[in-house]
Amino acid sequence: MKFFIINSFRSIVYIAYFAIIIVFGLGFFVERADVNRVFYDLFGRTLTDTGQGIVSIAAGLAFGYFVATLLCGLIVTLLDIRDDINDRLPDAHDD
Repeated sequence: MKFFIINSFRSIVYIAYFAIIIVFGLGFFVERADVNRVFYDLFGRTLTDTGQGIVSIAAGLAFGYFVATLLCGLIVTLLDIRDDINDRLPDAHDD
């Protein structure tokens, strides 16, 4: 039963990984005017409507990838640590 619960939670984390990336990509697309303003501050020129969409989605996917990697990586690491501790607990009681 423990094996099923741990692997189910891990599967949810893997689904959440892609969901986080998609949400950030769409969020940046919705706020593409802000992305255009940042682009103007950095490079001194504005983007066309198509350029706004492309740059905002690309920036959102890149930022989402970064956030999802940190967040889901931390969750999986903590889950592995917890699983290892639970595997070793019966050994400590046997002594």
